[in-house]
Amino acid sequence: MLHTAAVRHVKSYHQENPVAINLVHTEDEISASFELLKIIHRYNSSNGWTLLVAPDHIPSRDLLDSCSIDTSKLLVIRRKHIVDCEYMLNCALQNGRFAAIVTWTDIVTLAQLEAMQLNTHQAKAQLYCFASDADADSDAVQTKLPQAMQIC
Repeated sequence: MLHTAAVRHVKSYHQENPVAINLVHTEDEISASFELLKIIHRYNSSNGWTLLVAPDHIPSRDLLDSCSIDTSKLLVIRRKHIVDCEYMLNCALQNGRFAAIVTWTDIVTLAQLEAMQLNTHQAKAQLYCFASDADADSDAVQTKLPQAMQIC
């Protein structure tokens, strides 16, 4: 007898997106780690670097090694080492040496993302910003989201 299984929606990052800033909503840390690995794996084979502006506990070196991620093309910068995060992200988007930039909403505010969205017409990289679903359910956050951002 066949049993029905729960269907999990998996985000896909294989199509080229003209929008340079992508909000990735996740339910919990496990799904966030899974989505992060998919993004890193996708851009690991490209010519550019992958920049992570990450909290202290992310990413786990053991997790990256177990998933065969080439860490030689991965640059991890902790928020505490950055003076002007918005300027650094804008420079990374325009630089041409980065294929993808990944950050979190507790590092970059939605107002900063909105300001960066205005300068993405020359962006050479994709920016992925992780947010928890608890943040996404907030009405205040929904009204502040820029119209041109891609929500994953």
